[in-house]
Amino acid sequence: MPTSTTIPFETTLLVRDTCLCLHAQRAARALARRFDIALRPVGLTSGQFSLLMSLNRPKPASIGSVAALLAMDRTTLTANLKPLGRRGLLAVETDPADKRSRLLTLTDPGREVLIAAIPIWERTHEKIERGVAGLDVAGLRHALTSLA
Repeated sequence: MPTSTTIPFETTLLVRDTCLCLHAQRAARALARRFDIALRPVGLTSGQFSLLMSLNRPKPASIGSVAALLAMDRTTLTANLKPLGRRGLLAVETDPADKRSRLLTLTDPGREVLIAAIPIWERTHEKIERGVAGLDVAGLRHALTSLA
């Protein structure tokens, strides 16, 4: 006999089959794995690649602007910066305009790693897009951007 603490199995199936969050998380993990494997020869994960690419800009980036771009909280971003900083791929400096703030800069070694990684990213990205034939990739990208 069902009690108030019982959840019908049909609810589990409904969530499994319709939950946008679950489907987005599964797809994100699968895509990240593919890029992690592809980028392994240059010593980057997909997340590290995205983080370094976010620093490829004309002026140093604030931690807040990078966190917003990557949809990360500042604490998680700071933790992700440390291994890249130890490898000398980025520099963290005090903002001269606000001593409490930090600015992030891509270093020359960081740029070199990205130069090696970009063709890998391009090939992997192209292969993934070809593998989802019939899907409106631009529409999907727009929808995902609107959710972020």
